[in-house]
Amino acid sequence: MAKNWRYISYPFMREKSCLVDYEIMTDSLTTKIGDCISVSKNEHKFEEITQILRKIQPLAYHANGSVRGRLAITEEDLMWLESVYDDFVERAGETNKQFVLPQGSELATRLHICRSEAKKSYRALHKVSEEREVPEILFQFLGLLANVFFVLAIEANKLTKTEEIPFISKSYGKTK
Repeated sequence: MAKNWRYISYPFMREKSCLVDYEIMTDSLTTKIGDCISVSKNEHKFEEITQILRKIQPLAYHANGSVRGRLAITEEDLMWLESVYDDFVERAGETNKQFVLPQGSELATRLHICRSEAKKSYRALHKVSEEREVPEILFQFLGLLANVFFVLAIEANKLTKTEEIPFISKSYGKTK
């Protein structure tokens, strides 16, 4: 009996490799970036963030295929992402130096979800690296991407005049 492709959502689903989990996780990340774009694209105040997200989204898919296929994340991509990060860190000022609760405007909250998804993708990539060689640039890209989503969330809250709520951990840091 021939395979009926309508029952196969992803051809590698039954592989035992951690690569499958990484590819599914980065697919989820890319989808959630699209969700952010759908929220931001009709708001003039988010125009710059939308343009950045439109450039990041295909890069997330390139990161997805860069282990099983050819490496598609370049030094130029990483340098561009670094420039975005540096720009928004400067805008965030002191807010970037504290841990804040992932809340606020609708876009900021969704960007925090993307931040978390990028971290999960990084962790899944680490598991892949225990099975096979993984280019270091992919770790750099995903780690930086998580941080970019954080500073974009800070900016989205600033643009909507939504106050950040600092998080003070009872588990880490100084004790009283």
